[in-house]
Amino acid sequence: MEQKKIDRINELARKSKTVGLTEEEKAEQTELRNEYRRAVTGNLTATLENTYIMTPDGKKTKVRSGGGKR
Repeated sequence: MEQKKIDRINELARKSKTVGLTEEEKAEQTELRNEYRRAVTGNLTATLENTYIMTPDGKKTKVRSGGGKR
């Protein structure tokens, strides 16, 4: 996710705590937060897909991301 969008998320969060948000800003905040969550989840999944656990006997086991929602 672009730093510009992260900065906007933070700006909207600060404004929400001080003066409040318009309906348009609330919708923008929701969309930006959802995009951020998707980016974080995608990065985590990619990391897990390239992660292995090595047991004491030297065997490697690939970590699975699970892929489902709770």
